[in-house]
Amino acid sequence: MKISGEWLTAAPTQAVCAMLETHGHQALLVGGCVRNALLSAPVNDIDISTDARPERVMELAKEAGLNAIPTGIDHGTITVVAEGIPHEITTFRHDVETDGRRAVVVFSDNVEDDARRRDFTMNALYARSDGTVVDPLGGIEDLKARRLRFIDNAEDRIREDYLRILRYFRFHAYYGDPAEGMDPEALAAIAANIDGLSSLSRERVGSETVKLMGAPDPAPSVAAMRQTGALTAILPGTDDRALAPLVHLEEVHAVAIDPIRRLTVLGGGNIAEALRLSKKAARHRDVLRNGLESSESPGALGYHHGLEAATSILLLRAAVFEMPLMPDNMAAAQKGAEAQFPIRPTDLIERFQGAALGRALKELESRWIASGFALTKPELLDELP
Repeated sequence: MKISGEWLTAAPTQAVCAMLETHGHQALLVGGCVRNALLSAPVNDIDISTDARPERVMELAKEAGLNAIPTGIDHGTITVVAEGIPHEITTFRHDVETDGRRAVVVFSDNVEDDARRRDFTMNALYARSDGTVVDPLGGIEDLKARRLRFIDNAEDRIREDYLRILRYFRFHAYYGDPAEGMDPEALAAIAANIDGLSSLSRERVGSETVKLMGAPDPAPSVAAMRQTGALTAILPGTDDRALAPLVHLEEVHAVAIDPIRRLTVLGGGNIAEALRLSKKAARHRDVLRNGLESSESPGALGYHHGLEAATSILLLRAAVFEMPLMPDNMAAAQKGAEAQFPIRPTDLIERFQGAALGRALKELESRWIASGFALTKPELLDELP
């Protein structure tokens, strides 16, 4: 079996592989790029495994006139940049000690050693520079069946890095078969090791969770997280019951996926802090949550927050309160987003000053919004005392 794609045959990738192969080393593309190529999905990152030691990779890159960056040289990783494209090259390795967060590794000459330290069989797929697939652990059959399976013993893989609990749910949302459900052995291993999640940094947990929420339909995975205790472990007080309705509404109304919208529908406490969200993401969630809990009209939401945020808030309300999203509400939000308040401070300056001016502007703006943005400037000014 072979993979193909412009990313594989492109001159930069072939040059990096040749840099290793012409000196007797293996250059095996690995992980997501191989998996996605087999699924005919987009390839974003190019990872390469090799028997060459990291110092040797640095030497060969220099000889080839390529830029080599020791991004993780202690763990065997060198990033080689060819024509602006980064290729992450990592020496074959296997774990000799793990603590659930990081591993002590030793380098190896054997690709099977390297494969067995990975998380899932579908991620332990390799390919040579000509596209020939190398499958040390039977990952192709699992990938064809959309069957997400831990390599060897699920508990052992989880205890090597507890983040794999969250990765399992994320990968199932993207690559698993919902009709077949999840591997009972994997779910049992996850449930037995939930306490390990507390050892992870909030940044790592947040990154995985946001990626999960960006899946086409994360609801089945999040439901399984609740059932195993993983959801409560990372986001106490949340409730996923409205997530599936929200995803359905997004599809019906052709609204783009927004991971923060989906996080918001879970409710709970300070999710932004629990997941170490960026300031921008935290502000976005605050707007959505406040809008969900407010009584602002659809038009007012559009006027105050813009069409995108207003649409998200209307979707959230429909999902949480189990009510249909009416077309006229969407139209009102769009009208509000496009509306321009016709009164300026200069229109009132002769009659009001200081705080009184601010109060008058606010009162007129409220009347204008309540009118559905219909009141004109003369009509608004006529309403002044």
